Amino acid sequence: MTETDQIHLMVVDDSAVIRGLITRALADQPRIKIVATAANGQSAIDTLKQRKETIDVITLDIEMPVMDGIQALPELRSISPDTQIIMVSTLTQRNAEITLEAQRLGAVDYVAKPSSRTSTAEQHSFYAELTRKILALGDQVKQRHARRVAQASPAPAQPGQPASAAPPRIRSKMDWQLVAKHTRSVRAVAIASSTGGPQALMSLFKQLDKTALSHVPVFITQHMPATFTSLLAQHITKDAKVDCVEAVDGMAVQAGRVYVAPGDYHMEIHHVNGGATIQLNQSPPINFCRPSADPMLSSLAELYGQHLMMVVLTGMGSDGLNGGYDVRDKGGFVVAQDEASSVVWGMPRAVVEHNLCEAVLPLGEIAPYMTRALERR
Repeated sequence: MTETDQIHLMVVDDSAVIRGLITRALADQPRIKIVATAANGQSAIDTLKQRKETIDVITLDIEMPVMDGIQALPELRSISPDTQIIMVSTLTQRNAEITLEAQRLGAVDYVAKPSSRTSTAEQHSFYAELTRKILALGDQVKQRHARRVAQASPAPAQPGQPASAAPPRIRSKMDWQLVAKHTRSVRAVAIASSTGGPQALMSLFKQLDKTALSHVPVFITQHMPATFTSLLAQHITKDAKVDCVEAVDGMAVQAGRVYVAPGDYHMEIHHVNGGATIQLNQSPPINFCRPSADPMLSSLAELYGQHLMMVVLTGMGSDGLNGGYDVRDKGGFVVAQDEASSVVWGMPRAVVEHNLCEAVLPLGEIAPYMTRALERR
């Protein structure tokens, strides 16, 4: 493995114990190289300014002396816009609020820091989750850098051969004819998202036509801990002016309302007593996730069939792929966020590469596409 293949990481935490734990936990990961540590935000800024080598990913604590994570975040982003920042802090209501604000300021994900009372199994889960996210985000940074280099100096064509054309993209811009071909009406919308999802969801709902949205229920599975999902629903309600709630077991589904799957619970929607009803469960995680998008999508495909629209936003992994097959097989249709506008093109890429999508669009074009489809009654 070459140096360029490794993901360069900086760990920022005021606790020497936590810095040591993270360093030791990642020691057996050959692709992750911890190139710097810092005990506060100001030290992290100074380190980032002084380093000649690129830092691909930063894990950033929230509560630190001298300068906390939320204060340091904008300057870290300004110094190195390509560097991906993961917030790592204790799971409290206050820190959940701050972390959502951090994501608005440019952090891309969050991992809950283990406490002194955390079990060994939970610690292992923390390290596994952190490792997955560092690898996914680091790879995204390196891929984008490689594309920029390739675009700046394209390989010359071989003698006697034409220059290679760019690979075709799947409907990567607005295609109103594509929307117009759908003769079936949309009666429900399902959205799956993960890394970068909170920002994408907020942008999407701010753009969506509220009148069109009032005719259908919308269901969201966003990979987040329990404390965060209720806050996410509150923020969507407040900032996007949409009726959004964290789902509750047994809740009757209403048109015009947005339902967020609660952290640590899978959300399914079934026909009960003449109407659609939300059912929550704590079955084992799927794709390392609970909530997982797959059970939500499969249940909605069964319930709404060809009248279901599925939207896959930015996120790591492939959660939503199996559910996407069910949506397609029941006659529903799938829209995915494109690579350029995604923080991590994992979940959207999975449905694109398995040919499940009818449209692959930049984030800014998904809301107009949805609005046009929702207007068909």
